[in-house]
Amino acid sequence: MAAKGMSLSARWTAVAMAFAIALFGRFAPVPEAIATIGGATLTSDGLTAMGVLLFTLLLWLTEAIPFHITGLLGIILLALFGVDSFSTVVSIGFGNHIVAFFIGVLVLSSFITSSGLGNRISVFLLSRTGNRTSVILLGFMTVGALISAWITDTAVAAMLMPLGAAILKEEGVEPLKSNFGKALMISCAWGPTVGGIMTPAGAGPNPIAIGFLQEMAGVELSFLGWMMFGVPAGLLILVPTWGVLMLVFPPEMKRLKKTRAEMQEEYQRLPPMQREEKITLWIFLATVTLWLTTPIWEGLLGIAIPISLPVLLTASIFFFPGVATTPWAKVEKDVSWSSIILILSGISLGMVLYRTGAAEWLAIATLGGIGSLHPFVLVLLVVVIVSLIKIFLSSNTVTASIMIPIMITLAGAVGLDALTVTMPAALTASMAFIMVTSTPTNVIPYTAGYFSIRDFAFGGLIVSLVSAPIVAAVIYGIGLMTGLY
Repeated sequence: MAAKGMSLSARWTAVAMAFAIALFGRFAPVPEAIATIGGATLTSDGLTAMGVLLFTLLLWLTEAIPFHITGLLGIILLALFGVDSFSTVVSIGFGNHIVAFFIGVLVLSSFITSSGLGNRISVFLLSRTGNRTSVILLGFMTVGALISAWITDTAVAAMLMPLGAAILKEEGVEPLKSNFGKALMISCAWGPTVGGIMTPAGAGPNPIAIGFLQEMAGVELSFLGWMMFGVPAGLLILVPTWGVLMLVFPPEMKRLKKTRAEMQEEYQRLPPMQREEKITLWIFLATVTLWLTTPIWEGLLGIAIPISLPVLLTASIFFFPGVATTPWAKVEKDVSWSSIILILSGISLGMVLYRTGAAEWLAIATLGGIGSLHPFVLVLLVVVIVSLIKIFLSSNTVTASIMIPIMITLAGAVGLDALTVTMPAALTASMAFIMVTSTPTNVIPYTAGYFSIRDFAFGGLIVSLVSAPIVAAVIYGIGLMTGLY
């Protein structure tokens, strides 16, 4: 999708500038003054890889061409410039098991949405909130967080937005003129965003971080291992995030016209669970159980079970004869192939930065002194840096693809455990509170028209400032208990 408001000439200018930067990185000599910094050497291939990185960053920032196509062009340039063979560059990312994980999660999300199970769960939980607007906002955020911990946050936002829009229409709320309207629609994004950091299945950057840790540092971060950090962090920022929402957009109405009894009756009027819903529920529960009991199964079977295996197995069960009635042709439309291409091309680009030594050089040149900081200050600094960089990169996935390899390399260069700086960076990469364009999770509620980009950014900036020390404290606290710090 091209950037809104950019003329054709401006887009071509951005493309030309990007290619010029890439060519400069390929043919410019490495200046002796900066060739070696703190033991890290910038080679010709490393400078070429950095040139391609800047090529992709410029196009990602301007959105002159679609995100995922930019990623593919970056891979092609790495091969054409001789940094490595095309087969090797592609296999680094596209041969990664994370593609299986992401496809499995998207298939599961599709069934939860299309079967009506997601809507049933949402309506049930919201029927318990009553008609106080403050509690309804907390209810939307809580529902979004709890569901998006297990399926992609974008799918959860797509479930919640129509429910919120229906409430606002019943109340006669005018778009852009109501604080309650703004807060309710923003809660449809912020709730899933909070839940998205809780498990590897919650957001696209999470499996990217896990993949980089495995490929670059040899660290196998399990589903439970991620949850140990993600769940406390998500739960502890949920209420403060709701508090900021109430502070910035105080609802002009205390209660809805609809009574609590009427909201409960609405849930009671839902038809009984159909066969497709029941099958989806059982397969969803089986997936979660397999994720949580992976260590047990690894011991029993004597094999390594990556996070992709359980969800790919359970997603396949939907298509066994006589199990589900929804055909693959329908599910395929819900699988975001552009997101998959973006994630995998990002992994390829990040791994080439690592292999050429460019990531090490960048890490030492920019953050080489952080190894001497107190661990809590170090974690907080990483959270703040990644939060700021996200504003410019315009995509959670792009942020993770660029920052995670640098953080892992930095940890190795200054003698730290890879998780010490990677975990805070990984969690922060998914916390898209400021920019609407950072993730489709934000774009979906925005399309309803009840809040502006400025509204979202202003509230999101405050949330980011409030949540940063909380996330840092959680990671540092868990790290102390596990011997990480």
